[in-house]
Amino acid sequence: MTNGWGKVMESPSAGIPGIRSVFLDRDGVLNEKMPEGRYVTRPEEFRVLPGVAQAIRRLNEAGLGAVVVTNQRGIARGLYTLEDLEAIHAELQRILTREGAHIDGFFVCPHDEHSCNCRKPLPGLFEQAASKFPEITAATSAMIGDSLVDIEFGRRLGMKTIYIEGDTIESSAQLRRPIDAEAAKLADWRFASLPLAVDAILAAGK
Repeated sequence: MTNGWGKVMESPSAGIPGIRSVFLDRDGVLNEKMPEGRYVTRPEEFRVLPGVAQAIRRLNEAGLGAVVVTNQRGIARGLYTLEDLEAIHAELQRILTREGAHIDGFFVCPHDEHSCNCRKPLPGLFEQAASKFPEITAATSAMIGDSLVDIEFGRRLGMKTIYIEGDTIESSAQLRRPIDAEAAKLADWRFASLPLAVDAILAAGK
């Protein structure tokens, strides 16, 4: 059978029961996060985290849609352009393609705070994704992120939420911040990395 993403599935129970699409934050989940106050501004600065390409390939093979939703306020601040961002995402797709994986869609908020309806945790990026892929519903989606705004975004919409803690010393130190501790507390699940989260998602559906 096929699902709404046009991929062949061996069983309708692939993945978490009822989950058909996974929303992914970018920085800190798919790629190395820059230090506080800095942004990835060009493809040369973009470094995919270990195991991410293989994890996304497993989502693809299970028939789950994989979309990126990312706040990119650096564009509003004039630090890089939408064209720069498109080049970064094209580089990500090239890296994934080499591993037999792909992202189905990228949805970006380029705005500063309090100036739009698409900056997470507001729902605009979800609405954009659902408009492009009508099969998406919040009830059949999971949000994977590494910040409080990611978890709030998913919870407000009624998604399952997964918090990525990171497994580095720096990430562990950051987790002690109240805002990160709150994110970990609110999320349905929490893991050190995307590959571990995908392991759990797919195992739960077996």
